[in-house]
Amino acid sequence: MSSNELDNTQQLGENEPIEEFISTDEVAQEVIPTNDDEQPDDNDDDMQDDIPMDEDPTIEIDMSNNSVTYFDKHTDSVFTLAHHPNLPLVVSGGADNVANLWTSHSHPPKMAGTITTHTESVICSSFTADGKFLITADMNGKILVHAGLKGGSQWKLVAELAEVEEVVWLKAHPKVPSIFAFGAIDGSVWCYQISEQDGSLDQLMSGFVHTQDCTMGEFINLDKGEEAVELVTCSADSSVVGWNCYTGQQLFKLTQAEIKGLEAPWVSLAVAPSSLTNGNFGIVAAGSNNGVLAIINANNNGVVLHLETVVELKDDQEELDASIESICWSPKYPLMAVGLVGGQILLYDTNSWRVRRRFVLEDSITKLIFDNDDIFASCINGKVYQYDAKTGNEKFICVGHNMGVLDFIIVHPKDNSQLRRVITAGDEGVSLVFEVPN
Repeated sequence: MSSNELDNTQQLGENEPIEEFISTDEVAQEVIPTNDDEQPDDNDDDMQDDIPMDEDPTIEIDMSNNSVTYFDKHTDSVFTLAHHPNLPLVVSGGADNVANLWTSHSHPPKMAGTITTHTESVICSSFTADGKFLITADMNGKILVHAGLKGGSQWKLVAELAEVEEVVWLKAHPKVPSIFAFGAIDGSVWCYQISEQDGSLDQLMSGFVHTQDCTMGEFINLDKGEEAVELVTCSADSSVVGWNCYTGQQLFKLTQAEIKGLEAPWVSLAVAPSSLTNGNFGIVAAGSNNGVLAIINANNNGVVLHLETVVELKDDQEELDASIESICWSPKYPLMAVGLVGGQILLYDTNSWRVRRRFVLEDSITKLIFDNDDIFASCINGKVYQYDAKTGNEKFICVGHNMGVLDFIIVHPKDNSQLRRVITAGDEGVSLVFEVPN
């Protein structure tokens, strides 16, 4: 199903026609990693019978590692990563109730500070757009705001919040330096402004429209700056809501009735870059944990431009294999990707909403990022894959984790624009740093 309203606004970059990388009659292509480790044979259980009783079975661990350095100061799973907008500084938060600050440009990384006053797993982190403040949140609903001192070499606690039982997501506004929002397990949505003078917090809004977990939120209409701070949030109750953050007024509310009665426990959101939407900063993609994908125009009362179920599960698959864990839009080409728990990455041509390529990984996708011409995907198998988004060719695989990659970021060091680094959050408590090809 496609929408003329969205199709007419999709464009490529200057002087780069769509036909150069996608033809309209292209058959969907399935791409499977070529250098993954061999999968165990289905008869592994039978082989155990051949092991003599007096010998311990040998456990083989793949020790392959192509990272350039690592950070291993966490004592439990690392859940979240954020990078300072101006400094070579990373914050990582984990199940050890700690957020660590460390450098992203040195080998090995150097510690730059530790936040130890959280009382549960640190699951969200974000620097404000100007880098003056760091915001972290934990599963007990505690949010801490730290201010950077002495050029970011020191960080001082300036504010604390404890409004909800559990924070689910937190985002700093990408353009307005002092504003951040978060959603909670009770469905509530909150937006705050940080005082530039002393770091104190001013509540801009709180909303209580969602009746189940508020699972994700994204700021929209970033071109308006401070004049109009607007937010879109989604919930496990199948609702998507737009907010005016200054007034708390609803801009729209999308319910199950507007998506043909489909049950859609939404778990992921992504805002389309304006380069693909003819300047509309309010086109949002929402994905549910049962495979429903909706493209929504938040600037037109939440009208649904495209609606589909992205995958038909086979008999041997679990229902959550269809869950859309991550969505990302290409800033250069009319492409959007969704990553599923079942290990599939679906690459859509947003002019026709046809699946142009289907990448198949061996385990759940945890995050997707478009960067330049490439798409990166992290996986529960402990790897991050780099593909050329135009050709589908595999370019690099980041290996070194022995457990899943739960988050990752891509850093473009300011001292070398040709160098890219992938920094990971590992389930075993380690962050690895990779240098990846351009």
